[in-house]
Amino acid sequence: MTTVSPSATPSSDALLPTRTAPALWRYVLDQGFAAPAYLEENGDEWREVSWQDAGERVEALAHALLAHGVGRGDAVAVIARTRLEWVLLDWAVMRIGAVVVGIYPTSTAKESAYILAHSESVLAFAEDDAQREKLASVQAEAPALRELFRFDELPALEAEGRAHAVAQPGALDDAAREIQEEDVATLIYTSGTTGPPKACMLTHRNLVTAALRVRTNLKDGGDVVLLFLPLAHTFGRLAHQAAAYYGSTVAFVADPARIAEALGVVRPTVLPAVPRIYEKIHAGVLDQIESAGGAKRSLGLWGIDVGARASRLQRAGRPVPPLLALQQRIADRLVFAKVRQKLGGRLRIGVSGAAPLGTDVLEFFHALGMLVVEGYGLTETASSLSVNDPDAFRFGTVGRAIEGTEIKFESDGEILVRSDTVFSGYYKDPEATAAAFTADGWFRTGDVGEIDAEGFLKITDRKKDLIITAGGKNIAPQNLENALKASRFVSQALVVGDRRPYIVALITIDHAEVEASGRDPRELVQGIVDGVNRDRVRVEQIKRFAILPRDFTQEDGEVTPTLKVRRKIVHEHFAETIDELYR
Repeated sequence: MTTVSPSATPSSDALLPTRTAPALWRYVLDQGFAAPAYLEENGDEWREVSWQDAGERVEALAHALLAHGVGRGDAVAVIARTRLEWVLLDWAVMRIGAVVVGIYPTSTAKESAYILAHSESVLAFAEDDAQREKLASVQAEAPALRELFRFDELPALEAEGRAHAVAQPGALDDAAREIQEEDVATLIYTSGTTGPPKACMLTHRNLVTAALRVRTNLKDGGDVVLLFLPLAHTFGRLAHQAAAYYGSTVAFVADPARIAEALGVVRPTVLPAVPRIYEKIHAGVLDQIESAGGAKRSLGLWGIDVGARASRLQRAGRPVPPLLALQQRIADRLVFAKVRQKLGGRLRIGVSGAAPLGTDVLEFFHALGMLVVEGYGLTETASSLSVNDPDAFRFGTVGRAIEGTEIKFESDGEILVRSDTVFSGYYKDPEATAAAFTADGWFRTGDVGEIDAEGFLKITDRKKDLIITAGGKNIAPQNLENALKASRFVSQALVVGDRRPYIVALITIDHAEVEASGRDPRELVQGIVDGVNRDRVRVEQIKRFAILPRDFTQEDGEVTPTLKVRRKIVHEHFAETIDELYR
């Protein structure tokens, strides 16, 4: 079965002479949008950055890169939180045909060293002294790396770039003419199921196509997007590049702990986020209602029930009865309006990606009058594959395929994709690249799904063993499991965390070895877990574990004849234990 998405904006590509980042950036600047391009935190205030100012800074940085010998195809690394400087560098590096390499600021020195060396980055930009020192400590392991810069050195670099522009005024135009749509624009490092991370090569065509295909009804020059998503991830990059295309203002939040405060001050209209953010807002409101007690608690619960019933009718295309409509207006005035005000009062659309979001949470926001829609995409598809349209959505699905995307299914239900957003392969890994595609060129998503009669795609299972936490972090369970099983005291291990807030482990022990050691089993395993966690970033660490009373067996269907663990069966058999680890 194959489906091709409906053409939402059939003439969008015609607006650009070519699908490259420089062409997209030039198109944006030529629109003369009156609203600010960006808002950046400046103490307790937010500073506006106009499109003209942003354009001038990007041009200066691009000239500075040329002055430092960076050219087409060279890799430039950035390690920082979500800040204005990251985005300016993103545009500037792609402006000259160089390749952007994002490094998560939470990455360890060892992880950073691997990315710098593997990408052969020639320059690196770090947010502050701590990040610069991290990179400097491993610079010897990255022989191609020539220079390191902190963000506070960018003004000096921009001055250098302006001088270069005077000396070589046509240099940027010359560089832009050389850039092809199939040139690699960025390397995105994503966790593999085993071994080191793989680098997805996303081309200019991939990134620009994804930005043009966004279907969230962004209003030309009238929306404010609150962006805290990491820019080393494709979701964050898609958000800021699509926002630019529509002339939306992007407000940067470097510290996710400040999201609640930023919502009230910036008053965004659009919020791209991972499920965990919406789950926290939902849980926070319910907690406030429960803790209020008495009449306030009863009123709050009544309002949510009224909103949910009205939401279900509206989504089914059925009329809301007069009495329920009256109750909905009362609930809105007494309950929902107060919640919306805490979120800034203008939030009209939320986009959730990276992991599934519960229908109860989606229904809750819809009842508040704030639609949250789910989309679906992988790093390999530039985070763009399908999305619910605000004018045509269905909870429990990830929407319809974006314009120009074809979807079909393998015999086992695996989703196969063909689209201009599909990456060109894994950098320096032809074997993995070949394995990612069918013989006739369809990309294997590793997810199992189905499409209903109206074209809405639903994800039903995952073939890949990759864990995606509720916070949207991709984690390879085998890396943790193999590290645990490296101990002679551990016989089997299974890591859990998909759609969950943190990682836990089910562990079985070799009783003979443990008894021979004379040590307490739990203390011994705790030491093993601590050792496995030691060199990993926080989101990849095992927060809790359970020692199971028995090994996984073939008789119980938990392992295959080749002793490969059947994760789904183990999850079912030890569901209570897993649930206990999350209480």
